[in-house]
Amino acid sequence: MWNKRLIAAFTSGLLAVSLAACGSSSLAAAAAAATAAADSATTAADAGAAGVSGSVTASGSSALLPLVKAAADAYMSVNADVSVTVNGGGSGTGLKQVADGSVDIGDSDVFAEEKLDADVAKTLTDHEVAVITMAPVTSKSLGVTNLTTQQLTDIFTAKITNWKEVGGPDKDIVLVTRPSSSGTRALFQKWALGGASEADNKALETDDSGTLMQTIKDNDGAIGYVALSYLVNNTDVQAVSIDGVAPTLENTYSGAYKVWGFEHMYTKGDGSAAAQGFIQYITGDAFSAKMEGMGYGVAAKMSSAAVSSHK
Repeated sequence: MWNKRLIAAFTSGLLAVSLAACGSSSLAAAAAAATAAADSATTAADAGAAGVSGSVTASGSSALLPLVKAAADAYMSVNADVSVTVNGGGSGTGLKQVADGSVDIGDSDVFAEEKLDADVAKTLTDHEVAVITMAPVTSKSLGVTNLTTQQLTDIFTAKITNWKEVGGPDKDIVLVTRPSSSGTRALFQKWALGGASEADNKALETDDSGTLMQTIKDNDGAIGYVALSYLVNNTDVQAVSIDGVAPTLENTYSGAYKVWGFEHMYTKGDGSAAAQGFIQYITGDAFSAKMEGMGYGVAAKMSSAAVSSHK
């Protein structure tokens, strides 16, 4: 497989040979040839093992779902010999299915050992593909734009049940929660609620982020949480700051906003050649450049302060 070091070495070598053979009068032509070779090599790397064939199935995290679907469409457009099928279902489902061989890739918001037995988790290979930021959301009509960590914890543990207790209107709080299999729930519980368990609320429980967003929109006393990727171009719900810090990529990169996690794509062992190629494509330069526009963070941009805070 091509990597950046190989591409750089190949380009430099080709340029040197071209200059020696052509002389100074052909510098421009030699440089153009070397640049074209580098572009071709980069394209091969970003295509993700161009030349492989077969099918790839992936399931799991609803937070990662939009990114993986977009990557699947883009990957198949440059590699027609590979078919990629992507489903949600939650991180726990994706991890279980990749472990038992039902799918090729399990998408997860959390590390495998947080959802699977240690011996099972050891059979999987972790590929960190992006950073996800989670945000509390309410209806816009509610008028609540900021909550402290303590207020947020008290709301989701049902110690606070009316919005007037946190500066809002005299209106009952309606919790929209996620199932225990949800990686989004696990991540939010750990980094937003300090590990506190959410109040049981089966009546309004969903791991479909689209459904959650619609529920929040339709219930002006409701509160839930979604990945930042679901808030790109959002006009329906209000993203809520925590302790005065807004849930943005910039604040995530700097470490100011704490509710984030690495997004994982797990394979059993190394995975098939087609699965490896697909993951290589997602983490390649060409597709990584599109992540931020979709609301996902690029792992390489995380500050040392942010990373160290999550160890």
